[in-house]
Amino acid sequence: MNIILCGMMGAGKTSVGIKIADLTGMRWYDTDDLITEKYGKISSIFEFYGESRFREMETEIVKKVADEDGVVISTGGGCVLRPENSAALKKHGKIVFLKVDLDVLFERTGHTGDDRPLLKNTTYEKMRELLDYRTPIYESCADYTIDTNGKNVEEVAREVCAVCGAHIE
Repeated sequence: MNIILCGMMGAGKTSVGIKIADLTGMRWYDTDDLITEKYGKISSIFEFYGESRFREMETEIVKKVADEDGVVISTGGGCVLRPENSAALKKHGKIVFLKVDLDVLFERTGHTGDDRPLLKNTTYEKMRELLDYRTPIYESCADYTIDTNGKNVEEVAREVCAVCGAHIE
């Protein structure tokens, strides 16, 4: 069984995924890291090929890692927006939506447009629109939702392990 983390950019998917892997001994993947390793910087992919091509690359990566067993997968913020991605991920795992307040997200990511193309020249209102659009999608594909507000990485990781039935070593 796999544990898949979804949510907005800045929700803590990478940090929590690493901590879950540390606690459980499971292997950890970050879909954005895998894309970068294979194709180069995400910002360059967006600039030269566009978001559509990036999403195709993302789906290719998801199909590879989703078929493994016993892994933790931190997805990119838009990964589960494609139904084929969430379906592939659900086949061998549980999807957990890491929910976080807009203020926290903006504080964490409002200045990261160079690394996060969808946040380039972002405003608080633009982030609110993105969050309002994506939240119902995250909630509909997730098996579990965990409110991360006011919790540290280890607390969230342990809560994910508990709801997914993952054994902590």
